[in-house]
Amino acid sequence: MKEVILIPSYEPNEKLIELIKTIDLKRFDVIVVDDGSGKKYQNIFNKIKNQVYLISYAKNQGKGHALKEGLRYIKEKYSKDYIVITMDSDGQHKISDAIKLSDYIKKYPDTLVLGMRKRNDNTPLRSKIGNGITKVVYTLTTGVNIYDTQTGLRCFSNCLIDFLLCIPGERFEYEMNCLLEASKMGIKLHEIEIETIYMDNNRGTHFKAWRDSYLIYKDIIKFSLSSIISFLLDYLLFGFFSCYLPIIVANISAKIISASFNYTINRLYVFHSKNSI
Repeated sequence: MKEVILIPSYEPNEKLIELIKTIDLKRFDVIVVDDGSGKKYQNIFNKIKNQVYLISYAKNQGKGHALKEGLRYIKEKYSKDYIVITMDSDGQHKISDAIKLSDYIKKYPDTLVLGMRKRNDNTPLRSKIGNGITKVVYTLTTGVNIYDTQTGLRCFSNCLIDFLLCIPGERFEYEMNCLLEASKMGIKLHEIEIETIYMDNNRGTHFKAWRDSYLIYKDIIKFSLSSIISFLLDYLLFGFFSCYLPIIVANISAKIISASFNYTINRLYVFHSKNSI
């Protein structure tokens, strides 16, 4: 299977060049998406453009948009089976860890594999708090226990690419939406521990604490509320129907209506899906 590394990049520094140098270009194709970094950063991209496939556009659109631009390019370019590894451009990920994820996908191609960073003394306090809260909220919302929901090192085969292209979100919330939708669709999630690296206390991150946190938790809350409302609807309908119908009929009728309601709410208001039913 062809192995493709996809790197979304916004206003990169020399760490991007160093990362490209560590990649075996005979084994991997590398696609870098310049997410509207501007002329000031063109010297960085010029230094790597002969080693990678470079996608550029003028205006910054967000990490989710950049990832989907890269995925659309990959889908058009490669026709046979392939593996995609997403990596950040700021030096947080090592190619040796990416290889671990890729090797796992070769055995389990229907899985979405996540690089798991263990929190330690070197983890910035903001990252510890943010990742810790998001982990708890995600687990309570979906029932799926994922340690590192914020990781940018992810790996999957071509069989998941259409699924990932349909998920809404243009900025950092896209990666969380992928995990929410994967849990709902029953897609297997697997974590592999990787080295935890934070450069200069993670000051190079483009994560905007208030704006991006709002976008991430907005969809989690909508996802949760749709489940809670559907749960209440189920029991209210069951209570009503059981006064007039046999218990088994009341139960089945309530389930059909509440499940249909839950699906419709998620489709129209949580994920804004325009796909056919």
